[in-house]
Amino acid sequence: MKDRRIGVYVCHCGGNISDYVDVNRVVEAVREEPGVVVAREAMFTCSDASQQEIIRDIKEQELDGLVVASCSPRLHLHTFRDVAKRAGLNPYQYTQVNIREQCSWAHTGDREGATAKAIRLVRAGIARTRLTEPLQPLKIDTVPAVLVVGAGIAGLRAAIGLADTGISVYVVEREAAPGGRVARLGRMYPHGKRGRELINQLVEEVQKRENITLFTGAGLVEKSGSIGNFQVRIRVREPVESEIGVQVGAIIVATGFDLYQPREGEYGFGLEGVITLDDFLELLDAPGAGLNFRGREVKDVVYVYCVGSRQGAGGEGANRYCSRYCCNAAVHAASLAFDKSPGVRQYHLFRDMRTYGRFELFYQEALRRGAVFLKFDESEPPRVERGEGGKLKVTVKDLLTCGEEFELQADLVVLVTGMVPRENGKLVDILKLPVGRDGFFNEIHPKLRPVETVVDGLFICGTCQGPKNSSESVASALAAVTQSASILKKGYVELEPLVAAVDPRRCNWCGECAGTCPYSAIEREHYQDREVARVNEAVCKGCGGCVPSCSRGALNLKGYSDEQIRAMIDALAKEIC
Repeated sequence: MKDRRIGVYVCHCGGNISDYVDVNRVVEAVREEPGVVVAREAMFTCSDASQQEIIRDIKEQELDGLVVASCSPRLHLHTFRDVAKRAGLNPYQYTQVNIREQCSWAHTGDREGATAKAIRLVRAGIARTRLTEPLQPLKIDTVPAVLVVGAGIAGLRAAIGLADTGISVYVVEREAAPGGRVARLGRMYPHGKRGRELINQLVEEVQKRENITLFTGAGLVEKSGSIGNFQVRIRVREPVESEIGVQVGAIIVATGFDLYQPREGEYGFGLEGVITLDDFLELLDAPGAGLNFRGREVKDVVYVYCVGSRQGAGGEGANRYCSRYCCNAAVHAASLAFDKSPGVRQYHLFRDMRTYGRFELFYQEALRRGAVFLKFDESEPPRVERGEGGKLKVTVKDLLTCGEEFELQADLVVLVTGMVPRENGKLVDILKLPVGRDGFFNEIHPKLRPVETVVDGLFICGTCQGPKNSSESVASALAAVTQSASILKKGYVELEPLVAAVDPRRCNWCGECAGTCPYSAIEREHYQDREVARVNEAVCKGCGGCVPSCSRGALNLKGYSDEQIRAMIDALAKEIC
């Protein structure tokens, strides 16, 4: 093996690392490692000045390997790969070592131990880099078409955005009509437009575009292929049941949400007059003046917040997350109730008021118009019982008045329920959708890659990935449009070459590796009159799960070969002087 010329750069991260790790000692400890010709420290390696310094060193010192010890690769892996590329170095001969999350932040009380661990981690990164080889991205041609699953406000807006870029769109909606839950809403916040009107406008725009095909009463039944060229089959129930096959380059999932259904007896649910916020909004949208429930005038309304959300001690299956939109929706409903019946008395029983951003104005308006807000502790929730004279009785201890107990008489108790994941088990199986601990679909990174999934070419948007209001759903739909269109308009996509590889000389097909692959990326093929395994590189995610399953050592992972892993282990175990 030829001598390598590696540059090593250790980041202070503005104190995030150097407050707990002796960065200078790390640099001095690795300076004499085999192959290292440059070893430096930097305040911020990701800064433009540091990037230019790295590029200059690569060119002047003729470096053929690069190691940056800084933060998580999830943040800056592609930053430094681009630095390598701009300097003429193959980006896959770069290694990022995480000494912030994995070292300095994990050992804030042990500077000596954190420094020793950082030295070992950087040595391991150098050992891996010494054995790297130049790799090229996998280039795959793409089909200029997208499948959108779900025709709610997010799915429709995504379809229109894609069509306007010249891409063909197939929209699949399992209900008989498009629109989702928004189609059933009256006046919405913050714009005051009616949900049905918004959906009608979007449907009209869809119908104007010849490159959008909308299937209602339909569902996805099969998917094969990979990014750039998925083959999907759609089952349509009307006018007669049939199956249609289409080819698409990307898939956007916008299947929406369900509302939490209170249990019998939960905050009095099941008693006459105890309804959900969704039911209350329908009541407010009913024609005619005044607020009436089953023929009786409603004079007193009590709202109970966080029903089905933030269930910290709810046991298995509890919804521990905040649904975000509920506080805004409830105070907006209070304003609608005042518009419909100006004399109505409204009491809001909340745990924490989360009308974030500009929605704080709704909260202030409700206060100004006479709504009363009482804060309760989750350990002592309000009690809802049948009262006298056909009324409901709500008992609550108000933390804002030092725990004073109030008894409220109510004609209606409105349970402010949160969003829960929609049941999509079949779709999850077909598309291999990643599901988070909360049951919603999972993106790769909420800030850096908010609509991408671990399955290349598969995007998520709207409330299928978590609670959002309509504006936020549309924003995420447009993000999915941007990501998918940027791939398909180019005509090809480049994928990571860090994938599994089979040595056909060692392989004697047994199927063990195929059984371990969660992405179905390993297939059987004929090779010199016998059967061996073949990796579909377009589908493989480089997880390495198949490698240890092979008893003949026929599988390896490009960029993380067995030889590289052994070298990293040896470097980690090396004594620190």
